[in-house]
Amino acid sequence: MDSFFAGTSILYFLGCLALGILYAWLLYRRNKNLDKKLQYSLAALRIIVVTAVAWLLFAPLIKTLNYTLDKPVIIIGQDNSLSVGQVKAAGFDQKLYERNLKALQDKLSDKYEVKAYHFADSVGDGFDFKNLGRLTDAASFFQKIKDEYANRNVGAIVLATDGIFNHGGNPLYSINQINAPVYTIALGDSIPKRDVLIANVNYNNIVYLDDDFTIEVQVQAFQSDGENTTLTVSQNGTKVQQQSLAINGNSFVKTVPVKVHAGKIGVQKYTVQLSTLQNEITTRNNTQTFYVEVIDGRQKVLLAAAAPHPDLSVLKEAISLNKHYEAKLALADDLNATDPSKFDLIVLYQLPDAQNISTSFVRKLTGLKKPIWYILGAQSNVSAFNQIQNQVNLASANGSVQEVYPNLANSFTSFNLSEEGQKQFATVDPLLMPFGRLTVNANATAVFNQRIGKVNTQMPLLFFTNENGLKNGYLMGEGLWRWKLSVAENEADQSALNDLISKTVQYLSVKDDKRRFKVFTSKSAYDENESIQFNATLYNESYQPVNESEVKLQVKNEAGKIFSYVFSKTENGYQLDAGTMPAGNYSYAANTVLGGQKFTASGSFYVNALIAEYQQTTANHQLLNTISKQSNGKLFMPSDLLKIADEILKNENIKTISYEDRKYDELINMKWLFGLILTLLSVEWFLRKRNGEL
Repeated sequence: MDSFFAGTSILYFLGCLALGILYAWLLYRRNKNLDKKLQYSLAALRIIVVTAVAWLLFAPLIKTLNYTLDKPVIIIGQDNSLSVGQVKAAGFDQKLYERNLKALQDKLSDKYEVKAYHFADSVGDGFDFKNLGRLTDAASFFQKIKDEYANRNVGAIVLATDGIFNHGGNPLYSINQINAPVYTIALGDSIPKRDVLIANVNYNNIVYLDDDFTIEVQVQAFQSDGENTTLTVSQNGTKVQQQSLAINGNSFVKTVPVKVHAGKIGVQKYTVQLSTLQNEITTRNNTQTFYVEVIDGRQKVLLAAAAPHPDLSVLKEAISLNKHYEAKLALADDLNATDPSKFDLIVLYQLPDAQNISTSFVRKLTGLKKPIWYILGAQSNVSAFNQIQNQVNLASANGSVQEVYPNLANSFTSFNLSEEGQKQFATVDPLLMPFGRLTVNANATAVFNQRIGKVNTQMPLLFFTNENGLKNGYLMGEGLWRWKLSVAENEADQSALNDLISKTVQYLSVKDDKRRFKVFTSKSAYDENESIQFNATLYNESYQPVNESEVKLQVKNEAGKIFSYVFSKTENGYQLDAGTMPAGNYSYAANTVLGGQKFTASGSFYVNALIAEYQQTTANHQLLNTISKQSNGKLFMPSDLLKIADEILKNENIKTISYEDRKYDELINMKWLFGLILTLLSVEWFLRKRNGEL
């Protein structure tokens, strides 16, 4: 630390000193009663006091400099994944490698600050040579360095890995953001070994009962030219498909489509297997198991209209994007032959119509307890619309239409519209609404209110009603095709209109769940390195969430083994982290007691096996060399890893950095200076009085 006066302050100080000397000279120049030595001493005290007081009046700034030395940080990242443990180069000594890596850490610690990490599917502190990581994510390792050492002097990174990165981004994109040389240690074996494997399986997680679906199996083989292998597909342990494959080439890749029939409801276990070859390096990658949920049909949506309209195409396209929903269009004469009771949601597009084409069909809706989405327009018979439902009334004056813009209702929470989607709807063209006074007789939940011209109103444009658990939707204008064109003009990556229609259909068609005890997992499918998360909610008779009771859970695996848990209580519910579980299909059952009444809930989930670390056995040393060259580092083989210390020591760019911290403070803030002045004045006054001057 160093302190001194800033800039021209020295000139002010000299002026204050001169003032102090002048004051002392005028005070003591004619004094004949004091001893000369005492007179000079008192004059000196007066000079100091006057100078200090004058100096304080100018309130100069004191500049303080702090120097902080930041030693270079050397970061060592060690790959702890399965691929490093399963394939080793000829002559590789694991114990010697571990000793040398720790010796490198100790050697660098003499001069630098050294931090060690291990990484696989996550990043941990220190070294770990168990090699049990199911994935290799080098990008997360570099991201951790970027986050934790953003303002530090990172001198170099030592990366010990085989270059097989199968999760996260490409680490080449990360190293430029750190600005430090990367010295790589090339683990594994870069020479391809004899192996046949399943590189990937493409499939749908959910299929529908009695549908045929296709599984795409990508088969790879190395150093196996002229061999044959058999691909077998089994469902719940029963073989359903089998075919022979001829391997032609030492680097063989082929995608094999396999058609399977979904004939049973529920979660189905499928196993894809390749017969083994003699002297394969590993057979762990010859088999892959996955799960497909077969559900009993789609939700059916009826689009009923008297005549074609571009809005109908917009609705059908948006609904069909959700594979859980199937949209059927019925026009004019087809309406009379359509049974609305077979559908989960009915969209009445401008029905009843002004030409009364739909009269017979509309009668079928009487007493039908199905959710209906009413969409009005210029061809609507407003009077008939008012008669077939009792929740909305539109007093139409003359049959004309008016332009109405959407204005998002602040209180809407039934489903979420993205921030980008909200911006898109703020710029769309208007809908055409039958002119008239709108009255809503029920409690309405508005998605959009009406904006007429530049005036925002509180009258709803798109809204929902709920009467005794039966939900209905209302869109008071036509022209969705205009909204589609407006969204397309914005060149948005995702259509906010499709999202709105899809969520509206889901909201209306899904029945309210009034169960008083609910237990569910955060998702239906997990990877085997993910923790299984459970949530539970218990309601009292007033349907208010409570959590006084204890909730127990039992999870059963495919072998019938049962694991018991007890939920933890949250503010208004229950939560449970069951940890990771082996790959397989699981069912669960929870129970609790409230007010003497027993409640149960059940469900299922499945855990997918992670075999990515077995799907590539050839080390990618070329990528490691590229990483080193791109960052001005160097690649080393494991036997030479101790030489990395010498390479770092001779790198002139890796050096201690001195940071200067400047701070300015006013002299008047130094309270000790006032104490000094008071002390000096007191001493002078005492000596003068003692010698008869006061």
